[in-house]
Parts: sequence; C-alpha cells; structure tokens
Amino acid sequence: MNRRTVLQSAGVVAMTGLAGCLDGVQEHFGLQGVVPIEIENEADNPYNLQLEAYDTESGRQTYEESFSVTPQVRTSPQHLERTHQRFRIVRFDLDDEPMEVREVSITSETQLVTILLSEDDLVVDVDRGEAPGNETVTAPESPVADERDEDDVVDEEIDATNARGY
Repeated sequence: MNRRTVLQSAGVVAMTGLAGCLDGVQEHFGLQGVVPIEIENEADNPYNLQLEAYDTESGRQTYEESFSVTPQVRTSPQHLERTHQRFRIVRFDLDDEPMEVREVSITSETQLVTILLSEDDLVVDVDRGEAPGNETVTAPESPVADERDEDDVVDEEIDATNARGY
C-alpha cells in the first residue's frame, strides 16, 4: 500500500473520530446553539412585549426579555437556546394591560421564531427547517355556533323540518 494512501486514511479516521467527540462534547455541556428571534411591528402604534421561555422538563424559567417595539420597525432581541422549552409572548396595550398571549414550543430543530404585530393580531411563526412540526400561532377563532342562542338553533331546525313537509 502506498504511504500517501495510508496517511490519507489515517487523516480521515482521525477527523471522523474528532467529529464524534465534538458532538459528544456539545451534548454533554449543552452547547445546542441558538434560535434567533425576529419581531416586526406592522402596526401604527408602539407595543410593549414580554418574552419568556420555560424548560419543558423542570418548568424553570430560561429566558425573559421585556421591551417596546416601535411602529413599522423590525428588531431582533437576544436569542433563545436551542433546547426543548415553552416560549411565551405577551403583548400589552398602550395602558400596559395584557392584550394577547401566545405560546409555542421550541425544540432542538427550531431554526427561527418570527413574531408579527399588527393592529388587531399577534402572529408567532416557528420555523423548524426541514423537520416536521413547523407551527404558526394566531388568535383562536370563535365558532359561529357559540354566538347564536341555543333556542335560535332549535328554531332553525324546526323551520327546516317544516319546510321539507315532515
């Protein structure tokens, strides 16, 4: 066997072993990386936000940031750790009363969290790259049936039955 081939093979084996060690060191010391956060305020008013993250296993708070986002501005607060945690966003109105709350999950696959503010909505988009589980959280929609009275629904069913001639 050629000496050059032996040295190349030894180099490949050493690099492969070193790559495995680096992954082990990262896992052991919790060096999972960071998740950038982008906030865009498309509204005409400034809003105060409170961002919090909690470890899913222990419930311990791992992140807390509070700040004001001016109108028509995009900003990036301090990054989150790329670990399993619940990320909570609270938007306050101009009187510092909680207006909306959204909660999403952060995993080791999370690449980016985007928060979009508008006059009437707060949208949180979690990008997990190619991994399954990308999510967008908006305000829950209230069903139309809940807005109607129970008697109205019964009356409509009776009217429909009478119209069919039963």
